[in-house]
Amino acid sequence: MKKLFFLLTLISSFMVTAQETGSIKGLISEESGMPLSGATVHIKALDKGTITDYDGKFMLENIVEGTYDISVSYVGYGTSTTSVSVTGGNTTTLNLTLNESNSVLDEVVLTANKQPQKITDVPATVNIITARDIEEFPSFNIGELASRQKGVDFVRTGVLGTGINIRGFNSAFNSKNLQVTDDRLSTLIATGLPMGSFSTVTKDDIARVEILLGPNGTLYGPNAHNGLVSTITKNPRQSEGTTVALGFGNQSVFTTRLRHAEAINEKFAYKFHFEHSQGKEFNYADSVYVGTKAYKELDLDRDFESSKYGASLYYKPTKASEIIGYYGHSNNSNIGVTSAGRNQIKDWSIDVAQLKFVSKNFFANTYYTWSNTEDTYAMNQRTQNYVSFIDNGFSEAEARERSYTEQWFQFGPNQGDGIPLQRGALFKDASERFNAEAQYNNSWDKLHVTLGAQYQLDMADSKGTYLFDEGGIDLGQTGIYTQLEYKLDDSGWGFLLGGRYDNHDLYGSNFIPKVAVTKKLNNGTFRVTYGKGIAVPSILNLKGNLFGGLVIGNGEGFTLTDGTEIPRLDVETINSYEIGYKGQLSEKLFIDVNAYYNQSDNFISPLVNVADAANGNNVTHVGNTPIGDLVDGSDGSFVLTYLNFGHVDTYGADIGLNYYFNNNFRTTVNYSYFGRNLDTDDLANDGNLDGQVLESELPINTPNHKFSVGFHYNKGKFYGAVYGRFVEKYDFFSGINVAAETQDQDGDGVNEIVENAQVGRTWNYGQLGGFTIDANAGYNVTDQLSMGLSITNLLNAKNREFVASPIIETLVSFELKYQFSLKQKKSTVN
Repeated sequence: MKKLFFLLTLISSFMVTAQETGSIKGLISEESGMPLSGATVHIKALDKGTITDYDGKFMLENIVEGTYDISVSYVGYGTSTTSVSVTGGNTTTLNLTLNESNSVLDEVVLTANKQPQKITDVPATVNIITARDIEEFPSFNIGELASRQKGVDFVRTGVLGTGINIRGFNSAFNSKNLQVTDDRLSTLIATGLPMGSFSTVTKDDIARVEILLGPNGTLYGPNAHNGLVSTITKNPRQSEGTTVALGFGNQSVFTTRLRHAEAINEKFAYKFHFEHSQGKEFNYADSVYVGTKAYKELDLDRDFESSKYGASLYYKPTKASEIIGYYGHSNNSNIGVTSAGRNQIKDWSIDVAQLKFVSKNFFANTYYTWSNTEDTYAMNQRTQNYVSFIDNGFSEAEARERSYTEQWFQFGPNQGDGIPLQRGALFKDASERFNAEAQYNNSWDKLHVTLGAQYQLDMADSKGTYLFDEGGIDLGQTGIYTQLEYKLDDSGWGFLLGGRYDNHDLYGSNFIPKVAVTKKLNNGTFRVTYGKGIAVPSILNLKGNLFGGLVIGNGEGFTLTDGTEIPRLDVETINSYEIGYKGQLSEKLFIDVNAYYNQSDNFISPLVNVADAANGNNVTHVGNTPIGDLVDGSDGSFVLTYLNFGHVDTYGADIGLNYYFNNNFRTTVNYSYFGRNLDTDDLANDGNLDGQVLESELPINTPNHKFSVGFHYNKGKFYGAVYGRFVEKYDFFSGINVAAETQDQDGDGVNEIVENAQVGRTWNYGQLGGFTIDANAGYNVTDQLSMGLSITNLLNAKNREFVASPIIETLVSFELKYQFSLKQKKSTVN
């Protein structure tokens, strides 16, 4: 009898439980009706959630009877929160349509903490270039959109070349802003420079670009030092169809693009893309000086060409996981600016293969990168080599042929009275890189934990042309990281604590901490953060051997004639303190403001000449090796290398305002300030090693003030924008490059820098900066066909934006785009 009573009690308890719990199912789609696979559906009160499947459907089961607020989010779309009532034993249906985010506060971002987060919850300053921004910018060069972001120093070196810097210390070889694309490094292997036009990704496949200001090394590792730029491509399940685009512009610009994406079934999807662009750079030649005589760059080829293609296969082994395989290729011929003159880049190719696994709690990623060029050369050095042969009676044909590898040193009246010096101008590259990462993340009530490990192996190979790499250079680094986030939704407080431990084959161990506190206030969030960043010297910084020893990497240190010892490069560090607020001041006005203070130690300089031949103080040894043994024929009278400065404090503020006049018209206002404090009593800041520290010796290369204002209109089939940008005039010093106002640097009454005159081995055109206006507009002729026009420097202002670069004249781009799909994907919930 007791057993029967127990059994009945147990059965009744199950029946009560069944009656007290219910389920929620539904369909999440976008405005067009296409289901959104991978959208996050979350019940805040229960900390319970799921993601939508291939058809945009979801199911939440065993929900205790009651009424709950359910939030639905997807990257690039506004977050929707809906109240839903659950009754025991029943299933409630919730169908929602997510709209593309129009409000800067509704954005969901991925990069900051490697998980989807509403932008107001992110403890960092984040700029977003959205899919709509890209779609409505009718130019093949979307790098121009970076000029419209707050806190970003945007520069242009020509028709093709664009670049960005964040919070100071820019140079013509800037590797302090880490760039990633779909969780893989988008940087060159030996130099650490951003790939830029070398990227294998095409415009039409980019879903968004997220730009984070300040150090972000805890999750992303070394060289996420001043900032991080993350490019995220489109998932084929949400972007099915075919896109064909043609673009035309002045400077003989022509571009053609093709992209196709398709979901085969609930398991498989794929996409592929192709792009070819070509044109002609502005009619500009950088002066090459031999003594005081200037020459034009030899065999200057102003034609540029870029081709790229790639394909991805997506496989879902389960509804909540996905395996992604990717291969991409690019090939480029153009002109690149460096600290030692311009490079003529010839058929430089990049290949990358990636395999990635993504699920709710686990992430694994591995990829391999190849770099290859055989014919790239330094125009400045090759021109000097050529002149040395011509001036000493060699034939035109022989001078051209030998100019790639040698310079003639004449010491007698006859042609044979001389010797060839190894002053190689040719760059070859066959470098490779292997990367792997594994990560686990999970949430328990209010706590979210992220754990991960990364490994990188750089295998540099210049075939002896620009590195000391006989036998190859292999450098490995390993990092492990953790990050804890704790959020108190009731009070609005949030706390973040993170740490990363890195071990490098050369530099040993470094620890990178991060701390943040956030507080929701009314319609916004206030934040206080501390973060550390490190910049590991690149392989070029350490092992460079350019132009027969005129540029030598500082991996071992140097000794001068007078016994002065210059230490080898060490890791650069930055400690950054920031406060900020992002929120809604009124129904139509949104603000994003921050102020920061940075403490930089061991700042890695641009190229600096460490020899003083005028006073007989030459470089005698590289490490323990006599310089003549390391570089044949070198007397150490002129050696460009990289140094660590001592300590400098920098500070600044960024303000971004968005005002929505109505749903179709808004304005954006951005302002940035940057300043510094240099300890002139610290001889570690003595850039030219003359025993005194001058303000000009620390090349900040950043304007104090930047201001921009933009007007955006979008209604019906028409869209357009006008953007004005002011950059205060500023000095720029980088290696042999000088762009500065006339000045007496050491106070001796003599102007060492003279504007519009030769300075050292270059011509100084004066300070960079100025005011420009850009505009773009477009019209959607049909649902499939659109056309657009973009004009850079609308008023043709005579501004120079970078050293060794032309005045940026007006650039006009016109684009036709046709998008179609052979099938329409619709789903309903039964």
